[in-house]
Amino acid sequence: MLYQITHITTYEYSASVSLCQNLAHLTPRSTDDQQCQQTTLLINPTPAVLSSRTDYFGNRQTFFSVQEPHRKLTVTANHLVDVIPRAAVDGSVTQPWEMVRDQLRSSRLSDNLSAYQFAFPSRHVPNSNELAEYARSSFVAGRPLFDAVLDLTARIHADFEYDPQATTISTPIHEVFQQRRGVCQDFSHLQISCLRSLGLPARYVSGYLRTLPPPGKSRLVGADATHAWVSVFCPNIGWLDVDPTNNVQPSDKHVVLAWGRDFDDVSPVKGVILGGDQHSIGVSVDVAAVDEAETIATTNVN
Repeated sequence: MLYQITHITTYEYSASVSLCQNLAHLTPRSTDDQQCQQTTLLINPTPAVLSSRTDYFGNRQTFFSVQEPHRKLTVTANHLVDVIPRAAVDGSVTQPWEMVRDQLRSSRLSDNLSAYQFAFPSRHVPNSNELAEYARSSFVAGRPLFDAVLDLTARIHADFEYDPQATTISTPIHEVFQQRRGVCQDFSHLQISCLRSLGLPARYVSGYLRTLPPPGKSRLVGADATHAWVSVFCPNIGWLDVDPTNNVQPSDKHVVLAWGRDFDDVSPVKGVILGGDQHSIGVSVDVAAVDEAETIATTNVN
């Protein structure tokens, strides 16, 4: 599936900003399952400094600094990404989860060592006895690792309600767990905390999700969203993805931007400003198959 993606982030300020410095993770990764064919980043006002590099996790990140007074900042990312459908994985073919945990603790193989760094707590994902206990209903003795992960994914989907008003980026995991409400970022952090609290490596994936309108309804441009899901490491197989918000194994409707320990490593745009007083943020994301995008463009012209 070839997707045309437009991701617009707009900051508006009640007073002038004299300087802002920002770090963006807005370049889709190229992996075995997707290829980023084209990407552009447009910033208004034009930054005085703009540079890109690859971060520790292999993500492409862009630094930019706007050094002129402004009361509005717009960051527009345009991508063309080819996503290859992935077959669902049978969870029963993986090793027992305790065997994986113990193997990764003692392994000196480079792939295992690289994965095991994701078994430790991070800023937004602390270890939690409470969440380890919640996970144990899925991780019974001897159960295949990915089978247990799929069961935990289904339980989170069933036990927690999607509510965009319930949390903010700073809401801690234990509050999400107590109130049983949140968004994709919260559910991903929660599942990662469950897994790491059992000694298993899991990472946070940031990206896009293509949504489809109900039957008979037109697709709304800009109605898609940034999304987050989880990857868990299975020795001899690699990283396997699950989406607790939707209780699915990501296939060709999920587009990967970046991955890291948690949201803080891969925030699409973050930074600091001098001035500005009160501010608001608006985000618009449109994910369209290329034939859909061509149809929309033709309709707009006519």
